[in-house]
Amino acid sequence: MLSYLRRNRQVTVGLTLLLILLLFAGVGRLLWDVGQAMPLSGPPNRPPSGEHPLGTDRQGRDLLAVMIVATPLTFYIGLLAGFIGVAIGTALALIAAYNGGRVDAIIRSVVDVGLTIPPLLVLILLAVSLHSGLTVSQMALVIASLAWLWPARTIRAKALSIKERAYVQIARLSGASSAKIIFLEIMPNLLPYLAATFVGTVSAAILASIGLEILGLGVIEANTLGITLYWVNYYSALLHGMWWWFLPPVIIIIMLFVGLFSVSSGLDELANPRKRRSL
Repeated sequence: MLSYLRRNRQVTVGLTLLLILLLFAGVGRLLWDVGQAMPLSGPPNRPPSGEHPLGTDRQGRDLLAVMIVATPLTFYIGLLAGFIGVAIGTALALIAAYNGGRVDAIIRSVVDVGLTIPPLLVLILLAVSLHSGLTVSQMALVIASLAWLWPARTIRAKALSIKERAYVQIARLSGASSAKIIFLEIMPNLLPYLAATFVGTVSAAILASIGLEILGLGVIEANTLGITLYWVNYYSALLHGMWWWFLPPVIIIIMLFVGLFSVSSGLDELANPRKRRSL
């Protein structure tokens, strides 16, 4: 593993960026009073100073405390939505690929129709209908309601190619059950591809959550990166020159997406034999 990480710089860079963010959130809770992330915790509209290293927003919240709380919360939404989406997509893809026939046709048709619908429009309608009393976990479930479509299509295509390989045919002729073939023959060969798909789905889920939150369709009371940008837009911080308000969440979002993209691209080398290099 260490040898592979030294050779695959994309994975190394991505994991390093994600580790920096996790350390920032974890160590920050130990060294900084995150209670200052609540409104009226300090003087409003103050630029960075010794007392408030990242300044305060118009609601008097310490922005360093807000970033410490918002980073893992935004990541949690992406992880939960990505896990649910990949789990559902993988299950449907394996069922469709292994059984074929009418089952495959029905699942493929549902996925194809779902992918033709603009996802942001559907998410906005779902978020609007559930906006009252929406929690962070429910926000992740709203995003996960469409996060399974793309994994289902791509994993099905990969599973179809694995299904026709000799060792799967031998297992079938030896009398192995369908469940045994799926979990012992097909799934192990899908793991690198599932890992890359999961990272990509998490990235898409985080992007969707931030987009909905900037539109004001998230959990307004929650301290997430998207809600922070919503308040930045609501109070026109950019027009008022409050650069310390919008710059920290933008930098963290860039680091988060670059890290996830690098990890996903690096893992794609394991999933794609054409890109794989010898150790």
